[in-house]
Amino acid sequence: MLVEVKVPVLSESVAEATLVAWHKKIGEAVKRSENLIDIETDKVVMELPAPNAGVLKEIRKPAGATVTSGEVIAVIDTDAVAEETQASEAETKPITDIQPKKPVASTEKAIAANEDSQTAPVLMPAARKLAADLNLNSSDVARLKGTGLGGRVLKEDVQASIDKQVVNTTELIAQPIPQSQSQTQPETFPPQHADSVNQPSGSRKERRVAMSRLRQTIAQRLVQSQSTAAILTTFNEVNMQAVMDLRARYKVEFEKEHGVKLGFMSFFVKAVVAALKKYPIINASVEGTDIVYHDYFDIGIAVGSSRGLVVPVIRNADQLTLAGIEKQIADFAKRAQEGKLTLEELGGGTFSITNGGVFGSMLSTPIINPPQSAILGIHATKDRPVVENGQIVIRPMNYLALSYDHRIIDGREAVLALVAMKEALEYPVSPLLEV
Repeated sequence: MLVEVKVPVLSESVAEATLVAWHKKIGEAVKRSENLIDIETDKVVMELPAPNAGVLKEIRKPAGATVTSGEVIAVIDTDAVAEETQASEAETKPITDIQPKKPVASTEKAIAANEDSQTAPVLMPAARKLAADLNLNSSDVARLKGTGLGGRVLKEDVQASIDKQVVNTTELIAQPIPQSQSQTQPETFPPQHADSVNQPSGSRKERRVAMSRLRQTIAQRLVQSQSTAAILTTFNEVNMQAVMDLRARYKVEFEKEHGVKLGFMSFFVKAVVAALKKYPIINASVEGTDIVYHDYFDIGIAVGSSRGLVVPVIRNADQLTLAGIEKQIADFAKRAQEGKLTLEELGGGTFSITNGGVFGSMLSTPIINPPQSAILGIHATKDRPVVENGQIVIRPMNYLALSYDHRIIDGREAVLALVAMKEALEYPVSPLLEV
């Protein structure tokens, strides 16, 4: 029986998806629920399991193709299972009974590939696609060193391996001729054009890589944000000494009690929620000519992944403790690297926080994530001289940047909201007092 493999139903906000990489070839046996292909939407990469066991008879859509919900992309022949079994039984016969159809060298390569597969590293979807585009064999894949979470191989790891091979090859070609040979052969120099002396030496390659669907969506939304919202950014500085002292005092007990480290992001989330409660317009959004006020606080946290920047949302952040916030952030970061965030976790949000400080950023003007009306940018904390009570002292200072939609948020509310965040961080007990 022939069974069609269809694209799963996508969410209402997702019109189409892209086929990343097939994990099976035509004629190969597949097991029920075995991952056939990775499908990338503008938000997540999801696996498509085989609906039935059998043999992959036909692939109607190649990797890289754009597909829609319910579209047939492959066909599985469930009756071909017996043929595969017979073929496997034939492989168990003595070598004298079977005429080899492949050269010995190919057989050796296949054996080596089989051996390498035993220790093959885990490739992320983008890395798997790049490896397929570069026609890397199983031995090359097995030698890849992953820098991702749990040793997973990222796209950058694949490219770095290829670049290293190119460099090694170039060095081999550039090796000088042995002295014995150079003595027996006269030195000749090819004629040079007058402009050739100005030509740069070394390899000058270019690579053209298609944008992922996520990157395309990010680009579109950022341009949309710039063209529709009247974005303005206000800045303030915050003394992080109180938060750092509080964290240093309780971080050991906190980790023992809750099984997660006490970071700084949970303090920022709490400070944001305290400010949004005071100034609800910062938590609002624009829909046509209406202003929609949200009585809940869904805070998006920008997280970097191998596919690009994603913004999973902490729902009802006002109802969570510091431990609850830290657990969600840690879970988001882990699954973002694995490409396992769901569409529901990436949708919605009333306010966003982006932390460029983890990469060393000192100052930035973040772009609003539509339909939200504001976003907070956090930067690196550095010791700086400040004046306290007429004295110059050294304090750990952090610059905060609040970008807001000037269509509905006036400068007064934006500045006061940022000051409220500053005060909540410099006096961490103040949100508890609800002053």
